[in-house]
This record gives sequence, structure tokens and C-alpha cells, in this order.
Amino acid sequence: MNTKEKINKLIDENDICLFMKGTPESPQCGFSMAVSNVLKHLNVNFKGINVLEDENLRQGIKDFSDWPTIPQLYIKKEFIGGCDIIKEMFEKGELKKLLAEKKLI
Repeated sequence: MNTKEKINKLIDENDICLFMKGTPESPQCGFSMAVSNVLKHLNVNFKGINVLEDENLRQGIKDFSDWPTIPQLYIKKEFIGGCDIIKEMFEKGELKKLLAEKKLI
């Protein structure tokens, strides 16, 4: 399975998929921690994918989304954004609304 297929499989199998540095229990950067904490605060189940374990995945997700930074959040196969976008959506109540529309909360 190539990297793009692996990414597609992860996104397909998880309604909320966070590509991050580290894990939800032990984030390895502040931006990953911030997005993970937002999702925990909203009390949703999500899959954290540690890109530090696989350099191909780390670069592959950037190429896949055409987005230069990590973390990257996908909800129901849709790329939502990185840390700044997620924090802004959370503060405006848009993230909770989106999750409710997708029947995830």
C-alpha cells in the first residue's frame, strides 16, 4: 500500500481523523496539542495519527491535502484545516455546529 492509499484508508475508516505530531495522549507540538484539546473538549471520538512515526506519512499528508503544516483535521473525509482554522471555528461555535450537522455529537 502506498502512502496516498494509506492516507485514504485512514480518512475513510475514521469519521474524525487528526494527523498530528505525537498522539492525543502525548502531543509533541503545541499546535497538535491545541487541536487535540479542542476535540477532547467537544467530547468527540477521533483518531490521532502520529506523523512522526513515518516520514513518508508526514510528507504524504502535506502533499495529499496541498496544505503545508501539521496538524490537519479531516471530518467525514473532508479536510477542515490546521490549528488556526480549527481554533477559530471552535471559538465561533462553527466546529461544534459542523460536528452536529455530521451527526458526530
